[in-house]
Amino acid sequence: MNKKQGLTDVATLRSQARKHLEHGAVTAGYGADRDQVLRMLNDALATETVCVLRYRRHHFMASGIHGKSVGAEFLVHSNEEQGHADLLAERIVQLGGAPDFSPDSLSQRSHAEYVGCDTLTQMLRENLVAERIAIDSYRDMIRFLGEDDPTTSDLLKRILAVEEEHADELGSLLEGMPQQPA
Repeated sequence: MNKKQGLTDVATLRSQARKHLEHGAVTAGYGADRDQVLRMLNDALATETVCVLRYRRHHFMASGIHGKSVGAEFLVHSNEEQGHADLLAERIVQLGGAPDFSPDSLSQRSHAEYVGCDTLTQMLRENLVAERIAIDSYRDMIRFLGEDDPTTSDLLKRILAVEEEHADELGSLLEGMPQQPA
């Protein structure tokens, strides 16, 4: 039978807090592999940034009878993805890392692809594919972190919830589109 570990005594907490001040929020109690978490978060940052750019392009390229309304939804999603990128970059810095916005490696590090598309239906499909990739990626990251980094895990769970909303919205919009031959 597993017994929960007791609370750390106050004297130990105080002593540990005075050590390695240069590590900021990363204390002795941080249980994850910080370097691996930073790589993972920078890959997520790349994914979000690629999604921002893809949604922006689709926003401007959306045309046809549903173009204005669907394009407006793409812009909302782009702005929300930018918010995710900002949150990830802030967490990277909080963990003592540097957010990697290098244009040279964004598409290689991104889990989702940048696909331009010509039709509204194609745009909806590609954005839905990207959201589904993001959903599974965030679930994997959350499982990987377990209880070793609850702050990052909580952040990823909040982002995951929005990605699921995006997928649901895109799925509904796609259902309303006229079917094109494959």
